[in-house]
Amino acid sequence: MAELKTSRNDDSVEAFLAEVPDPGRRADAVAVCSLMGAVTGAPPAMWGVGIVGFGSRRLRYDSGRELDWFVIGFSPRRQALTIYLPDDLDVYADLFARLGKHTVSKSCLYVKRLGDVDGAVLEQVLRRAVDHAAD
Repeated sequence: MAELKTSRNDDSVEAFLAEVPDPGRRADAVAVCSLMGAVTGAPPAMWGVGIVGFGSRRLRYDSGRELDWFVIGFSPRRQALTIYLPDDLDVYADLFARLGKHTVSKSCLYVKRLGDVDGAVLEQVLRRAVDHAAD
């Protein structure tokens, strides 16, 4: 089986965030990084070349495949700040209704600017995600 491209590595999170070209996206990424660290109590780590993850958990698929993955994470993509949450986004529906301007797909929450969402509700989403990953 091929090696997973998105795996934890020792690259510098600070250097990665410093290289985000858009100043607004960079500031949002630094803020989300701080928030995720506070919520998880875990230090940030690079996963692959473009994802900052917090904590780790063992994923087991129905197929029997297993892999190490982060609990929550984010990537400052060009189009939006992508926040990676544990599967089953239905568990966040009540919070997403109050979050503000965002979109979702599969296990990702997309936010164009942090100023577009309620920071307290985002924190609740992240806390629930951490709790959900522990189940």
